[in-house]
Amino acid sequence: MKLKELPGSILEAFRLRSTSVANLIKNQEQVIPAIVSLTSIPSRLSTLDLTIRSMMRQKYAPEKVVLWLNDDLKNSLPKKLAKLQGPFFQIEYVPYTFSHRKLIHSLKKFPEKIIITCDDDVMYQDDTIKKLWDFHLKYPDNIIGNRCRKMTYENNRVNSYSQWPFIHDVKEQSIHNMPVGAFCVLYPSNSLHEDVHNVTLFNELAPKADDLWFKAMALKNGVLSLQNENYPDIPIPIARTQKVALKKENKGKDFNRVQWQRICDYYNWNPTAIETLI
Repeated sequence: MKLKELPGSILEAFRLRSTSVANLIKNQEQVIPAIVSLTSIPSRLSTLDLTIRSMMRQKYAPEKVVLWLNDDLKNSLPKKLAKLQGPFFQIEYVPYTFSHRKLIHSLKKFPEKIIITCDDDVMYQDDTIKKLWDFHLKYPDNIIGNRCRKMTYENNRVNSYSQWPFIHDVKEQSIHNMPVGAFCVLYPSNSLHEDVHNVTLFNELAPKADDLWFKAMALKNGVLSLQNENYPDIPIPIARTQKVALKKENKGKDFNRVQWQRICDYYNWNPTAIETLI
């Protein structure tokens, strides 16, 4: 978190925690037929209630928010998180620790539902899902990202992640769009290839890059990922949640590039081959 973001983060956290669940839910204009799915790690459990509360106050609310945690955390929940459980928010436990948990288990539990993924270290604006849903209604068969990067290549090799620009103009839509999970991503039912559940394979190719794995599974299934034309403001980071973060390794050590290149090599993809997939 940048120092200049800290005051806004503290203020937003205070607002969310000082508002009752009943009053948060009053903000809901309608419930959409979708499930919000996420995962978390032990170091973020003490602040995770803020993310859940930010989902409770959405103008367009999902039917349910499902949090997937490792089995070892069953008796380690902070009271402020545990007390939020109910019809809207439920916690499920699995034996895994990889970040791909945020989506793969919900795909199996709710196979006919639209799944929206979110991250566990930010607070979302109340129009985040509404804007995602409105664009989904225009393109119901596509995966929608509130923010996407464009994957780029040079001499048929993947460029550094720092050279994958954010897409600001929807005219730049392309097969190389990669939805960024932190901003929320909408997955229509059956939009990902069945290999998405191949634990051995994604732990070999993209063990720390769930977004990249899901992008690959969309390509294998012939489904385009689109940049939302009316994306919400950047989510507000939660203080003290970045001490342990995948992006430190994925971005700082350029591990995103490494993992995407592994995926491309495994499937014999280059930019030209990818463009024939859809």
